Amino acid sequence: MCIGTGAPYKRARVQIFPKSLNKLPLVAGVGSVGAGVGLVLAVWYYFSPKHLQVGYEPVQPVPYSHALHAGKMGMDCRYCHANIERSAHAMIPPTQTCMGCHAVVKTDSARLAPIRASWESGEPVKWVRVHKLPDHTYFNHSVHLAVGVGCSTCHGRVDQMDVVRIDQPLAMQWCLECHRDPTSKLRPKDQITNMEWTPDKNPPGWKPPAVNPPTNCSGCHR
Repeated sequence: MCIGTGAPYKRARVQIFPKSLNKLPLVAGVGSVGAGVGLVLAVWYYFSPKHLQVGYEPVQPVPYSHALHAGKMGMDCRYCHANIERSAHAMIPPTQTCMGCHAVVKTDSARLAPIRASWESGEPVKWVRVHKLPDHTYFNHSVHLAVGVGCSTCHGRVDQMDVVRIDQPLAMQWCLECHRDPTSKLRPKDQITNMEWTPDKNPPGWKPPAVNPPTNCSGCHR
């Protein structure tokens, strides 16, 4: 309703909400993105298999020290993991392998009681597997060793570990980085179990074999 002549009377606008609420959509958007990122990181950290996490170091039923056996005593990896050059999978050594030495060495050691019990009963020791790729991933140990990929390239300096742990992430991107540039990772075949090997220790004139590892999906997901 108009009062007098001229333009209609305009009611004064009442500010119900503070102006600071104008930033609410922006804050909500940023918060949603942050929450999404946080959720992804939480799932990645807490729900990803322990076998793929660097530093995973399970307690074993027998405190076997690789630092002692492979390091100080200089035992070759293939003494215990005898089929790594012929099989797609690295075997966990059977009790017979342990008793090959411990039938006469440390025969009264309390730490070796599970080994002796296994020997007497025929039941295998329940070792906890450390390195385990997802079921949808294909990996062949023998193929890698055949071209000169050494144990320490993937497993690190096992000869310095009292308790074996995951040294490399074993993730797809890590594998692809090697497949795209494998030359620097290759060594002479007689050095595959040499934990102290570095590229500068290759014999003069030695050339790595020409390899062409797959980088497509079907190479590792069959």
